[in-house]
Amino acid sequence: MLKLNPKFNIQQQKAITFDKGPLLIIAGAGTGKTTVITQRICHLILDKGVNTDAILALTFTEKAAGEMQERVDKLLPYGYVDLWISTFHSFCQKILEKNALDIGLFNDFKLLNQTSAWLLVRQNLDKFDLDYYKPLGNPTKFIHALLTHFSRCKDEEIYPEDYLAYAEKLELDLDREHSDQAVWDEVRRLKEIAGAYHVYQQLLLANNAFDFGDLINYTLKLFKERPAILKKYQQQFEYILVDEFQDTNFAQYNLVKLLAGEKANLTVVADDDQSIYKFRGASVSNILQFKKDYPKARDIVLTENYRSCQEILDLAYNFIKLNNPNRLEAQKGSKIKKQLKSNLKCKALIGHLHFKTLDDEIRGVINKIIELKKKDKDASWADFAILVRANESATAFTNFLRKTNLPYQFVALRGLYNKPIILDILNYFKLLDDYHESPAIFRLLRSPIINLSDEEVAIICYFANKKRISLYETLKNVSAVSGLSSEVVSEINRFLSLVQKHTTLTREKTAGEILLAFMSDSKYLEKIIQADEAIAKQNAEYLNQFYDRIKIFEESASDPSLQNFLAELNLELESGESGPLKFDIELGPDVIKIMTVHSAKGLEFKYVFIPNLVEQRFPTNKRGEPIEIPEPLVKDILPEGDFHLQEERRLFYVAMTRAKQGLFLTSADDYGGARAKKISRFLVELGETNKDFKLDKKAEKQEKTVSLPKIEKSKAKSSYNLPSQFSYSQIAAFQKCPYQYKLAHIYRIPVKGKGSFSYGKSMHATLQKFFELAISRFKTDQSDLFGGQKGKTGKKISSLVSFEELKDIFETSWLDEWFVSAENRKEYKTKGRNFIKLFYEENKDKQLSTLVLEKGFNFKMSSPKKEAETYSFKGFIDRIDLLPDGTAELIDYKTGNAKEKLTFEEKEQLLLYQYAGQKIPDITACHPISKLTFYYLDNNTQLSFLGNKKDLAKLEERFTTTIDKIKDSQFEASPEYHKCQHCDFKDICEFRV
Repeated sequence: MLKLNPKFNIQQQKAITFDKGPLLIIAGAGTGKTTVITQRICHLILDKGVNTDAILALTFTEKAAGEMQERVDKLLPYGYVDLWISTFHSFCQKILEKNALDIGLFNDFKLLNQTSAWLLVRQNLDKFDLDYYKPLGNPTKFIHALLTHFSRCKDEEIYPEDYLAYAEKLELDLDREHSDQAVWDEVRRLKEIAGAYHVYQQLLLANNAFDFGDLINYTLKLFKERPAILKKYQQQFEYILVDEFQDTNFAQYNLVKLLAGEKANLTVVADDDQSIYKFRGASVSNILQFKKDYPKARDIVLTENYRSCQEILDLAYNFIKLNNPNRLEAQKGSKIKKQLKSNLKCKALIGHLHFKTLDDEIRGVINKIIELKKKDKDASWADFAILVRANESATAFTNFLRKTNLPYQFVALRGLYNKPIILDILNYFKLLDDYHESPAIFRLLRSPIINLSDEEVAIICYFANKKRISLYETLKNVSAVSGLSSEVVSEINRFLSLVQKHTTLTREKTAGEILLAFMSDSKYLEKIIQADEAIAKQNAEYLNQFYDRIKIFEESASDPSLQNFLAELNLELESGESGPLKFDIELGPDVIKIMTVHSAKGLEFKYVFIPNLVEQRFPTNKRGEPIEIPEPLVKDILPEGDFHLQEERRLFYVAMTRAKQGLFLTSADDYGGARAKKISRFLVELGETNKDFKLDKKAEKQEKTVSLPKIEKSKAKSSYNLPSQFSYSQIAAFQKCPYQYKLAHIYRIPVKGKGSFSYGKSMHATLQKFFELAISRFKTDQSDLFGGQKGKTGKKISSLVSFEELKDIFETSWLDEWFVSAENRKEYKTKGRNFIKLFYEENKDKQLSTLVLEKGFNFKMSSPKKEAETYSFKGFIDRIDLLPDGTAELIDYKTGNAKEKLTFEEKEQLLLYQYAGQKIPDITACHPISKLTFYYLDNNTQLSFLGNKKDLAKLEERFTTTIDKIKDSQFEASPEYHKCQHCDFKDICEFRV
């Protein structure tokens, strides 16, 4: 049973324990909404006996979904399987991967992000019959605008045929004799958009690709056209919870309503005052519509705030009331009261600081941060945030802070390709593609790869200019350049040999392989991990994200060469893309955070600064969508009045409510224009709605020098962002070598693949798809398989899947990557073909007895040495079979030679699965486990065993002890010759033997 924390307030308790039916939880800023949602999920599981797969929780970001799952994991005492906590898009992707064939679509589709969609359109621009949206001087100018428009149409469930029907009706209604040319031009424009929308959708289908909007729309199509499938999921999901409901769009809300069905056990958590994503289709009207759709819905309002001092809450509340009557509590007949009450006993620091110039404003903000840090001994740098309305406003602050020794971080969602380490890589790639890329060589000369001084670079450039030759030719003749030491000449020659070696590799290796070869051969990777801890982690993360970008290219390219990757990247840069960045702000280093208000949603800081509060900056001028949806097609209900200004107010409200104790609003007269700027109307409105808020009318000029404190390098023990859940592979890596664990699981350094890995993945995928097809063709559903009597299904495998089909599955599952040569690839593929032949011959006359495939699980182990400490584990079991006696066999596929006898360490992976199965009987549908089997694919043999109580106790002790060591570790290397020879990081490890 779930014990409710007595500190929960009455409204929180009511929300957590609410029984059945529709529920609207109005959760103001800092009122603990995530706690309420996760506690409610656990209450349903532990107190109401609801199965974990009968609860669906939807949110908007992977980070939010991960945090929710982590909290639930900590609250559930044992473990779980099949917990459905995800984003809307991930949920729909999962549904379509299982059911897309039922509406005539492939279920192995590719998912395109905004950049991939742009590239698809750019590469097929000739297929679009564009006139209005294809200016001669810049034919790609409107691609982004069109894609944004199509995305918004999908948010509103407007399909190409709807758009075309509207345009054609408009054309039919026109008076051909009296309508002016402008009206006819408008009709032609709308028909052009409708046609382009249709071509875009056909392009996606032809390339077996979906964009994010398609995930929602095709799931809606599936549920509407296949009522039996909808009914199946309606019956499965007894309870549905939606976080940040104010951010849902029209299509997402319709999806939720369909799934909720008549029983409508639907909980939505929302705050209309924090709806700030209209630019991506969010519909604040959905909250009002929810009240109409579910008139008997219970309202629970969370108003006890656990974040901010009361003065900040009052300031923000009095301000946001200016959005009345388009707020929930201002609706006619509403009994909702949303004024927040602080649970804290504190006195806020609130102030407006006005300056003469932008430069003064920046210095003033930095001086104030330093002043507050000196006074508040408990404050860290991470307690300070500068929240800007737009990325452009952050640039001036980052440029200034770059010249200081103050720690800071600009939390941007874009800019990966502008990071120094990525620029170095890209310029090296350019050099391999074209030796005469002198700008690329110039950068590389000053990079950590060669690391010449400015003086040495100047000598080389002078020689090149004097001789009128390229920098590459100069480097080839470096011995003729006077003024360079022998060490520099030697380093340049080493660099040239690298270039020649990697140029040769480009003819036969993929872009990803070239990247890893460069990072290893140039010693760049070694230099990264030996740098300052914070810089090393950051650069490793950038490298990992760039490698992921290359892998996306390789998965879709028919020829994944470096040359083709650069061609695609150049198109990406042409589109205005600078590379997406992923940040986990809460796991970052102790630095001042600079970010947009949109990025700060859901975060909190002790002291918040909101700069540039002048007209046209915050609030911004209204900027409509480049291509507006025709109003008759819009299904969203727009609020009355100036809804752009209302959205800007909500954004300012969100910014203010991020502050715990200090809120500082700043402005200046001069931002570089011809005229002095007027202070923001929001500052004026704050003064009008709050008698204690005083505008600073004196323009303060800051001294040119800012007194900066000395930031000494910390001698304290480094802190690491350890995972919240552990896996067998993590434990095994740490047991081999703690330093290997650090590189693999903390830094996540990309490693070169191996042909044996590609072979293993290919065989796993083949068997997975083979059994999935067999199960799907079985005449009864999977629940009958689980309950089958003593494992007998009465169906031979050969009657479900033919050998020809198995061969086709193998060919389509084959991964053609990382083999050392064409001959090596051929050997492995022949081995795979021989295996599937043997496998089919041996199994074709057997009855299908597979219970489940790729069964995921989460469970906990308690530490015997640390009281009240439990560790969470996750994993996947390749296959679970039902044996003739009604017991279950857990099977793990292995490539490589079969073992005659296993050590305890070699048994640990399957013992972990057995341990999980005993903790969570649902893993095997309550069939007792009687057999653990390693299935060796190379020679089609099996080795089976079963752990006893002593084995499982030993496993628990070993694993929890290992995690205790991980949590206390500084990840020092434990080199041994045999381990080092087989380590993925041997080429960059300074401790190898």
